[in-house]
Amino acid sequence: MTIIDNGSGFSLLDVSFPYAVVAVIFIATFVRSTFGFGDALLGMPLLALIVPISTAAPLIALTASTIALIILIRRWQHVQWQGAWRLILFTIVGIPFGLWLLKGVHDDILKFILAVVLIVFSSFRLFRPERWTLESERSAPCFGFIAGILGGAYNTNGPPIIIYGSLRKWTPESFRATLQGYFFPTGIFILAGHAISGLWTAEIFRLYVTVLPFLLAAVWLGGKLHSRLPQRIFQRLVIILLLCIGVGLFIQTLK
Repeated sequence: MTIIDNGSGFSLLDVSFPYAVVAVIFIATFVRSTFGFGDALLGMPLLALIVPISTAAPLIALTASTIALIILIRRWQHVQWQGAWRLILFTIVGIPFGLWLLKGVHDDILKFILAVVLIVFSSFRLFRPERWTLESERSAPCFGFIAGILGGAYNTNGPPIIIYGSLRKWTPESFRATLQGYFFPTGIFILAGHAISGLWTAEIFRLYVTVLPFLLAAVWLGGKLHSRLPQRIFQRLVIILLLCIGVGLFIQTLK
């Protein structure tokens, strides 16, 4: 029995290694299928405790694109395409800047800024939900560009788009479907960026094949829960999840 060093100061027995990855992907996928987002923000820090970040990032990108495609095929008619295409276009513009950050510095600074934005936004939306709204799609390019930077760097292009959808007051069904209509095409560009950067390996695809059956089960279970959540509860849970993500990122920067 050998010891695996994940490059982050943790060592795991190889016999438990696949099960730990499967468990993280299953939980992250269940959250994503229920709310439409959260898999990368939940899965990335957990996987980073098990595998190197250079393995975690492309694996999460592959699973995220798979989830988006499955949900999109089933719920494409609920996508808000008028806003989605603007978000997609400017995310693509921002991805190269994020890939540059992935190979450079400024990691903690960017995470700190994102954490503060999420905490402030979520707090206001919880206690003053009527104060912040967007009445048109004109601000979509700004949200999309910021999402591209975060997506290329850390697979965390979700928060700006989630904030945008919340401010636009999308219904739960439109919220979940539109996020997938956005995540799938932008995810393809992120995958391409990982491939060009040399992050794809045989180990990545071995892990992907291993987790795929559990991913499909989590998508089904999450979809069942989503269909049973009332709109008001769904919207509040989305904001609470954003707040938890912001607090988690803030704690990471302190460490």
